[in-house]
Amino acid sequence: PDAQDAAQTVPAGRREVLFWHFWGGADRAVVERVVDRFNRSQDRHYVRALAMPGNNLDLKLFLAVTGGDPPDLINQDDPIVADWASRGALTPLDELASPDEYQQLDSFLLPAARRLGTHDGRMYALCNGLDIRALYYNRTLLDQYGLQPPRTLDELDWIAERTTQRDASGRPERLGFLPDPRRLWAWGIVFGGSFYDEASGRVTADDPRVVAALRWMTTYRQRLGAETVAAFRQGDQSLPGKTFPLLAGRYTLVMDGQWRVRDIAAAQAAQRERGEPVTEYGVCPLPPPEGGRPQAGWVNGNFFLVPRGARNRPGAWEFMKFWSGLGGHQAAAAETCVEGGWIPVSNQVSQQPAYQRFLDQRPLMREFVELSQSDHQVPTPVIRGAPLLQREINAAAAKAMYVERAAAPDQLLREATQRVQLQLDALDAAAQSSPAAPRK
Repeated sequence: PDAQDAAQTVPAGRREVLFWHFWGGADRAVVERVVDRFNRSQDRHYVRALAMPGNNLDLKLFLAVTGGDPPDLINQDDPIVADWASRGALTPLDELASPDEYQQLDSFLLPAARRLGTHDGRMYALCNGLDIRALYYNRTLLDQYGLQPPRTLDELDWIAERTTQRDASGRPERLGFLPDPRRLWAWGIVFGGSFYDEASGRVTADDPRVVAALRWMTTYRQRLGAETVAAFRQGDQSLPGKTFPLLAGRYTLVMDGQWRVRDIAAAQAAQRERGEPVTEYGVCPLPPPEGGRPQAGWVNGNFFLVPRGARNRPGAWEFMKFWSGLGGHQAAAAETCVEGGWIPVSNQVSQQPAYQRFLDQRPLMREFVELSQSDHQVPTPVIRGAPLLQREINAAAAKAMYVERAAAPDQLLREATQRVQLQLDALDAAAQSSPAAPRK
């Protein structure tokens, strides 16, 4: 925490809410303005925000909880809800909200936001912004080829092949499309698969439909060669300033999140300033195969957590409601989402006039907001060991995409499933043999 954070003093007659968050840069300034609006909106609580960028936030939290001095509120975006809840580090929302408020959450939150915060039938996290992935495309380029955006997986493959541009020696200079191994999570859902079975409590990453998704992804490696695939992905990562590869002209279509809408608007504004023709872009849902799920994909987002032992739980809850829009704060939440370029967690917020005006100005954003309301937007399973599950699936997909003689997708996913399930079984056994975590 820097001197600016530490210099804040709590006005007399108010109770402090110590708030840890991970935002930096321009987003940090947005967070500070949200905090300021909340502090001016009432006179009982005073939020003091501490930026905690970087890694080891979980270690810092558990040290603080163990030492009896945790923050009152944390914002996170990693799949840690179940792990932290099972270790007794979190306060469930039914201990923060009134019974009426807790009941309201069910109708207030979008399905994806409810899923992100719920573990073992109980809500531990209040989502305050969703991250949705869709397919961006270079509309200008598609128009040049006389093509429409893809509605099916077959159409995506056709466009990808048709718009790939090669040099005189046959090496690709621009790819039509290239699946990202980290996005098997999205394609597995689009194909109709599931990575975890709630009823049995078993990992199902070797679901035949998830396997089919990875098998489809590997057709790009087989067609282009593992060396080309790896080289293109490495080239994406070496672009200056985390440039969006679509804007760099490296692809015709790219899967990415709503935060790229801001990048596209900035790039188009720069073209206008230079007097150049403006490249047009569009967004469409991830196109499903035959029998797959429409409007589907992988969702994550930012969410609030209240640690066990927090001193000002009522103040933390009031700020959580103010930011997310619950309990009459829809207009304030809409203002926050406009300023941050964020996707609301509730239709009650996205329907606010201020947010609708924002969507009129950013039509690409409207596509993401519509997708956020689909019941087919699914997060990483909210289970203990979720970070391990995410790492193992990503590693299996990377091997399938980048290794020329990799094992078959079904074998890679079966082995990953078995490794994760062993770990989950060990966690269950340890939990059954040890006393319950202390509750403060």
